Amino acid sequence: MTSSRRDFLTCCAGIATSVSPWRADVFASHKPEPLGLDEQNALIRLDSNENAYGPSSKVLDAIRSATASSNRYSRLKYQDLVQHIAASHQTVADRVLLGCGSTEILRMVACAYLGEGKQLLHASPTFEAIEHYARAVNSAVLTVALTRSFAHDLERMLSAITSSTSLVYICNPNNPTASLTPREELQSFIAKIPQSILVVIDEAYHHYAGKSAMYSSFMDYAVQDDRVLITRTFSTVYGLAGLRLGYAVASPKVLQRMSVFRTEDSINAIVTQAAFAALNDAEGLGRSIEQNANDRQEFFNEAMARSLTPIDSHANFVMMDTFHTADEVIEHFRKNNILIGRCFPPMNTYIRVSLGLRAEMQEFWRIWDLLPYVKNGMHH
Repeated sequence: MTSSRRDFLTCCAGIATSVSPWRADVFASHKPEPLGLDEQNALIRLDSNENAYGPSSKVLDAIRSATASSNRYSRLKYQDLVQHIAASHQTVADRVLLGCGSTEILRMVACAYLGEGKQLLHASPTFEAIEHYARAVNSAVLTVALTRSFAHDLERMLSAITSSTSLVYICNPNNPTASLTPREELQSFIAKIPQSILVVIDEAYHHYAGKSAMYSSFMDYAVQDDRVLITRTFSTVYGLAGLRLGYAVASPKVLQRMSVFRTEDSINAIVTQAAFAALNDAEGLGRSIEQNANDRQEFFNEAMARSLTPIDSHANFVMMDTFHTADEVIEHFRKNNILIGRCFPPMNTYIRVSLGLRAEMQEFWRIWDLLPYVKNGMHH
């Protein structure tokens, strides 16, 4: 969190206890106008943590160029891309495994390390794909609630480990809370767990978090410790969610065990070229990160003006307590052509909002101010 936003949150904290979070009058001086009819009839998608701006112009050029080879399998380019990704992380090619999105990586790791008599351990709430894959292979699943600061409760997770625990999943920054678990605490946790357990650290939102005393990537750690696997995706900061490409960095031994469950030819010809361009476009990457930081700050400004206090976000989405049933709020937005994230038990009064374009976010706040709780004056 920047110092300016931290100061703003602090000064507004006292207001939130005495003013209903549903008051819209504090922002009445500059309420956004409704979108035009054509836009209003289309769904605004603030539900899947996508990059609303899409790929950079250089990546778009690569995509257009790659369509000419869409009749060919991308096998000849596969290893070149693996080597390029490895070089970007100062490691070697046999420590990198590609997948059709990072979700395929999670499926492969579940198939390789879970099954009958084995147990997955992860937080609640968190990204649930690996839980679905775990249950598909008849694995036990154990969840541990986040702490009050929305970090992984590593002490409780450590105490929950049993002889059947074979896989621990940690999403950092976490989805859906966009919160961080400090690196030092994670390192201490990993050092204490049995050697037989693989720790998967999902860094899908890494670029949005920035580097700080609290956070840095575990890519370097994965090279040192054979029990750690890192996943990344091109879906978020690079704006390639629809083209599906993710990857893992881990020891060759771990990746070989996983690769037998890989879908053959799952990496398409277009995303292969797009990924090359994305990795080489430092300017486009920086612009995407900066845009997100500005949009995130603006979301907090709008929220605090309404006496709302969202969870501090280190991603391209924000989660906040509505003090009412989340399903009701979600349905209100759906009726007004805006999709936001689903309910995430046990946080049943919180909503997750992916950051969109300026006009989309203006419409989000306009619809927020139409919530019935504003009209009837209900307080939490």
